[in-house]
Amino acid sequence: MINRRFILISLPFWAAACSRGPSKFKVYKGPPVTRILVFKETRKMHLMHFDRVLASFDIDLGFNPQGHKGQEGDGRTPEGEYMIDRRNPNSRFHLSLGISYPNEADITRAKEAGVKPGGDIFIHGRPRPFQNGARDWTWGCIAVTDEEIEIIYFMVQDGTPISIFP
Repeated sequence: MINRRFILISLPFWAAACSRGPSKFKVYKGPPVTRILVFKETRKMHLMHFDRVLASFDIDLGFNPQGHKGQEGDGRTPEGEYMIDRRNPNSRFHLSLGISYPNEADITRAKEAGVKPGGDIFIHGRPRPFQNGARDWTWGCIAVTDEEIEIIYFMVQDGTPISIFP
């Protein structure tokens, strides 16, 4: 859910910054998102402009949320430093932003353990079966509502760093 304090303070800004209409694609003219911070324990994600929070969201994680993703299929959301490296406007999860997992350290750890690290980790919307409030249902992705991924999708550019904390 979007931080209510943020909405009340920023309502005039959003009205001016976002094009509204039937499309799920919006235009953002506000301050750039310079980093995404994800806190798995509190299930929060913040879009930052340097040290200022632009927007905050409640999130869902992988179905096995404790610990760092170690291998394909473990249901864990990775922890560490990554980048937004791609976007999918035709995602089966409404819209999605790719996270650059696995990085070199993840690949090395998986290789040493004799397993595949997995991949295809995204920030994405919530399909109909999970719109009932089910928690931590993904295979390692970060999920928000479809309305929220529309906001995130147009605010965040490819190349934006994302820090995922335990």
